Amino acid sequence: MKKFLCVLLAAMMIIGCASAMADEKIKLQIYGQYADDDTKVPYDYAVEKLAEAYPNVELELIPQAQDDGATLLALATAGKLPDIYQTGSGIVTTLRNSKQMMVLNDVAEKTGFLDKVYATEKQFMFADDGNIYAFPYAGQEYVLWFVNKALFAQYNLEIPTTYDELIACADVFNANGIVPMALFGQEGWISAAMYDAVATRYINAGIKGIDNGTTSIEDEAYLKAAEKLAELAKAGVFQAAVTTTNYDQASEMFLGGKAAMFLNGQWYIEDATKALGDDVAWIAYPSYDAASYEANKHAFSGGGGSISGYAVNPASPNAELAAEVAAFISEKYCEAKVMLRNNPLVAVDTGLVNENFPPMMQALVAEMPNMTSTTAFTWGLTNTTWSNAIGVAGQSLLSGQFTAQEVIDQLVFELE
Repeated sequence: MKKFLCVLLAAMMIIGCASAMADEKIKLQIYGQYADDDTKVPYDYAVEKLAEAYPNVELELIPQAQDDGATLLALATAGKLPDIYQTGSGIVTTLRNSKQMMVLNDVAEKTGFLDKVYATEKQFMFADDGNIYAFPYAGQEYVLWFVNKALFAQYNLEIPTTYDELIACADVFNANGIVPMALFGQEGWISAAMYDAVATRYINAGIKGIDNGTTSIEDEAYLKAAEKLAELAKAGVFQAAVTTTNYDQASEMFLGGKAAMFLNGQWYIEDATKALGDDVAWIAYPSYDAASYEANKHAFSGGGGSISGYAVNPASPNAELAAEVAAFISEKYCEAKVMLRNNPLVAVDTGLVNENFPPMMQALVAEMPNMTSTTAFTWGLTNTTWSNAIGVAGQSLLSGQFTAQEVIDQLVFELE
């Protein structure tokens, strides 16, 4: 009897310990974007759904710094990567080589995530070694040139289709205390996107062509694009101190009616529509003359797709759980983008239907079959040197402190 009681007591202790472990909260650090509604709304939604599916998991958010990946690389160098972190193609190449990215193939299959990824996006999940290193949530995204139609109408101006028209509009806006085009040039990626938007008018491959080796930075088209961007900056198309302006400041100018134009990804459609209603639209990028405008109006910056999303630190003490959570968070991001941010350009088929997309999003979806070419965002570039260099080059051209030839020469040097 005594032996039986001991066995029973031991069994009860094991059950009690197992129950306590099941109830124990596991905290995972996650490094991700959390700066505006387009990043806060999906994250908050995902966390809410995570609490239902994984009640024992608690996420500790480290908001992503708007520094083109510098903070993430610093954390990696110091061996302090969080359990889950948001990243893009260039950093994927760096961190996978240093064994700081978990291979997610098995988790992608086990969770059913891989089966839900759209066929058009699935190719971007796999790196060149055939492995999955990040769970994506964004589909192909595009750089859009936003305009406040009401401000153009107020000053009897036509929407510009050429650079000469753009400069003429800038003269009028500047004379009336309106910023022609607000740009958050403090961030390298948008500075690169501005250069890329101009470059596509001279060579459709833009910055992506150099990344995949189909073009060369020494091609004359890239110099012409650099010269044009420098000319636009000198002509006052952008606000003063453009390279020290952050996103919040530039966005406030545009949404507050203090700037006539703005450059950003299509994810900005929801915020722009909410603030400006029918007064806001996106336009085809201007070009160097009318014929070029017509010939290139369907060539877009961005859109190329990339290996990006939530990655996992293999050194995490809870790496397997973190990988499941990363897949879950990414899928819920997609749900939130479709239903709460009116953005159908996601990586995963959520099975949800939203019939209330804003007119600008409807126009973009209608334009997509007409697109003749797309390039890439800096985080979609595979050459880390080029990704970093073109961001700095864009800032240099916007600053007015360097000539176009000096900037191109520096790029040639860095890419040698």
